[in-house]
Amino acid sequence: MANAATSVLGSVIGKLAAMLTEKYQLASNVKRGICFLRDELSTMEAVLLRLEDKDDDQIDPLAKDWRSKVRELSYDIEDCIDRFMLNHSHGGSKANFVRKAMQKVKTLFEDGGIAEEIRKLKSLVSEQSDRGKRYYDINQCLLASSSQPVLLDPRAPALFQEARDLVGIDAPREEIISLLRCEDKEHKVVSIYGIGGQGKTTLAMEVYHKITEASSDSRRAFVSLSQTPDMKKLLRDILSQISKSHFDQSQMLETVEQLIRTVKECLKDKRYFILIDDIWSVPAWELVRSALPVNDNGSRIITTTRIEAVAKSCCAGIAAQMYQAKPLSHEDSQRLFFKRLFLSGDDCHPDLRKVSDDILKKCCGLPLAIISIAGLLANRSKAVEVWVNVLRSIAAAVDKDSPIDKMKRILLLSYVDLPHHLKSCLLYLSVFPEDSLIDCQQLILLWVAEGLIPGQDRESMEQLGRSYLNELINRSLVQPTNVEVDSTTVKQCRVHDVILEFIVSKAVEDNFVTIWNGNGFSKNYSSNKIRRLSIQKDISSRAEEIARTIKNGAHIRSINIFGSNSVLVNKHATEFLNNQVLRVLYIEGVVGASPLGHVKSLGQLKYLRIHNYDFVGKFPRDIEKLQHLETLDVRWHRLEKLPASIIQLQKLVRLHIHHSVRLPDGIRNLQALEELSRIDLDIQSVKFIQGLSDLTNMKILEIDWPYFTEFLDMEGHKKACISLLSKLFTRLRELRVWGSDAVATRPFMSSCVPTSPPLRKLVLNTRDLNCMGPQISSLVNLTRLRIFIRGEAGKEGINILASLPMLLSLTVGLFNDKDGDSGIVYPRNAINPQGFQRLLKFHLRCWREAALEFEPGAMPKLERLKLQLMARCQFKWEGGLVLGLQNLAGLKHVDVDVNCSAAVADELEALENDIRDAAGVHPNSPMLQVRRLDQDIFGSMAQGCSRRPSDHPIPY
Repeated sequence: MANAATSVLGSVIGKLAAMLTEKYQLASNVKRGICFLRDELSTMEAVLLRLEDKDDDQIDPLAKDWRSKVRELSYDIEDCIDRFMLNHSHGGSKANFVRKAMQKVKTLFEDGGIAEEIRKLKSLVSEQSDRGKRYYDINQCLLASSSQPVLLDPRAPALFQEARDLVGIDAPREEIISLLRCEDKEHKVVSIYGIGGQGKTTLAMEVYHKITEASSDSRRAFVSLSQTPDMKKLLRDILSQISKSHFDQSQMLETVEQLIRTVKECLKDKRYFILIDDIWSVPAWELVRSALPVNDNGSRIITTTRIEAVAKSCCAGIAAQMYQAKPLSHEDSQRLFFKRLFLSGDDCHPDLRKVSDDILKKCCGLPLAIISIAGLLANRSKAVEVWVNVLRSIAAAVDKDSPIDKMKRILLLSYVDLPHHLKSCLLYLSVFPEDSLIDCQQLILLWVAEGLIPGQDRESMEQLGRSYLNELINRSLVQPTNVEVDSTTVKQCRVHDVILEFIVSKAVEDNFVTIWNGNGFSKNYSSNKIRRLSIQKDISSRAEEIARTIKNGAHIRSINIFGSNSVLVNKHATEFLNNQVLRVLYIEGVVGASPLGHVKSLGQLKYLRIHNYDFVGKFPRDIEKLQHLETLDVRWHRLEKLPASIIQLQKLVRLHIHHSVRLPDGIRNLQALEELSRIDLDIQSVKFIQGLSDLTNMKILEIDWPYFTEFLDMEGHKKACISLLSKLFTRLRELRVWGSDAVATRPFMSSCVPTSPPLRKLVLNTRDLNCMGPQISSLVNLTRLRIFIRGEAGKEGINILASLPMLLSLTVGLFNDKDGDSGIVYPRNAINPQGFQRLLKFHLRCWREAALEFEPGAMPKLERLKLQLMARCQFKWEGGLVLGLQNLAGLKHVDVDVNCSAAVADELEALENDIRDAAGVHPNSPMLQVRRLDQDIFGSMAQGCSRRPSDHPIPY
């Protein structure tokens, strides 16, 4: 596996070429040394590319050792280059003549240092080159990569999005449901066990959803344990799903024992339904079981595990049964296989059918193996000889292995088949903990910051990164979990735990990443330098030991810290943050002090994300030293303000901050800025707002609209705000405007009526939808709209929304003008067939009486309907909430979330029953999910329209 070496070699060769340009005035001996390194490394890259196309079993151990040494040498060369470039950059745009002259003098002295480093590196490269020539007859190898972007195959996410359509699941699902049936309200457990990749989680989730569809009177939760469980996080996850109030209180609890008592107290007299996925040990199960009381309310538990002994432990001492997951039948295997490759099995050519049968026999009925091989074949020609070659490779890999070994060998085939440029991107996923839901846009930015995407133009590199991700999804190595409504872009993804195990083993073997997983580091690093560090589990008990291990952090390129690791961040940040080669600092979920005071020395940093809850602090004043920074994400970090020096970050593209942060007036200097959120215009100066309107590259903006009444210069502030949006509105792609007085934004929209703004996504609050008509109707490119109304929607207002020609997703929130006011009578809104011709998703949030009626032919393409009902007082839905559900011809999913007080529980239950009945007789038999909640989980959503929005904005 040469991919990590080839990845860094490509980057090094490009940087060596850059050093030979006129920008760097180097001595002739230094230039000759750089030319030598460039040429030798290019030859080594050719050899490594040949090795990369071979299975590790086919590679001589001496060649593997040579490969590892070349990889480490490449990292060291790149570190040397980066330090040189950093020391020779002037930084900032106001360097004067004297400073430039001093820099030239300094360069003369430093050339001696770089010359000595180049000489040493030449010696090491020559040594490795000679060794390589002893083992290989070097021929020219060319890396061929397509310049065409890879689009998302619409069939790929379908495999993971709709589990009910996966083959062979109906019979086992009904069998498990029958095992869970409770007589006399007895406590029941069913444990599903089987090897990895057999679809245990999919099956368990199907049972979970099927039961929760039929019953909404129990507290329920779904959690994953993983191989090295974080019990505090797991117990808090359970609390977050069964009781918001108990979850809020649990934030103050520090020990597992306290959390166990809290969960047990919350469930003591309640009927509950808990799904615990992926249990790896008996002690882990016993710890979880101690938090789940045995009662006589008909509570049920489902567990999944790969280990039969663990399944037996789950079933010990109570009414319980084990269920062994079964492989797919040959017929079901065929259906799953063909679903990925063809529109239907009938489209498979007869000559391919025989080969496909032999391929499926080698997959042993394992869904993950079938999907992986189908993903491999999806990128190849549908020719018999091509499929026969794949069959031969599978046969050579899996014969005489156990089923789980066969699974790993099949994954290895899929990995070896990857183009060179995709292997490092896939390995990078090992930095995320098991069961992580990964934001795809953030992942692509991390790839770019780490240098895994070739190119010089940042925007093109990000587009190429999206293409790489699509290809990994198309090959079924990455699972999409959240897809844009137009099905062309994946927003969120995850990695199956079996595939992740495989990726981690490869990444660790190649020293691509160093992982702390709770039991120790993933490898003995006495001889290797740490290049990428991922702290995935709590280290509080061994923080000093870990700090000593990684104290030499001069070679760390990225640091990723997850979970409650405050000790490491608070006390030992200086020990691994003081280097000049760090590109990524990603800290997720740490509570406590901030490491921001140390980032000033990180001159190569491109990506900085710190989600440091409940911390109030200051940013370093000399942040301008981060001249390469492109992404700064501190939206969960309650800073007092950003220093004025931030305006010197000429490469800053994305700035995400907490809405309480005040920014400096010179914001117009950040001409590279494309994304800015979340800015409270109430606390910004007029000069800042005027400067913001001069950012010509701005594409995404999120603001809190001011009330103006608090300003001495109210008219000046109001004029600046309206002028700001009038200018930006003609070039923004996304705009989110919070604040209940956002009706004042109408003037800026009126200036756009003669044109067609490029805006595709909009969040807006208004008191009168009808008055927004001419402005909203001009947004002909709008695909997603979220609008919150504190008044009447009205027939005219609905027709305005219906006329938007490109609208794919619509969210409407309906609020009372006053909390608890139930005296207002709102008319039923009829949706006629004239509008919403492209709408795929409709989400209605009600904080008051509301009623919809879908006329025949309405919303002809609508697939997903979601209703959220928030009832704090006595409401009267005369004739039901929704009528004409059967008229939605394309409907596939109906989700209903109900949150109510005891006063309206009976009425809302009747509404639920009406919706169940309507969905039950719908010709498409849409999937129905109903959730009943007795806590106010919608409080933060309602605040989205209040004067001071919640710190936790609605996900968009």
